[in-house]
Amino acid sequence: MSMPKGKHIFGTVKVGERGQIVIPKEARELFHIHPGDTLLVLGDEEQGLAVVKADVMKEVAVKILKGLGQWDGGHNHGE
Repeated sequence: MSMPKGKHIFGTVKVGERGQIVIPKEARELFHIHPGDTLLVLGDEEQGLAVVKADVMKEVAVKILKGLGQWDGGHNHGE
């Protein structure tokens, strides 16, 4: 059974005693995750967990704010 384009199953991971997991190498390479990167862990009690790079979420937040007309790149015009 093949996966739809852009969708992946990277396999399973085990949670260690300290709650840590290892992100599979293929996933780290595909999503450009490197040591020291900050990841954001999101949770939905019905659908589960999602892990995303924090810089990706920052870009999304900036786009949302620009779309609302409330973000000017950090410049306060007229003040």
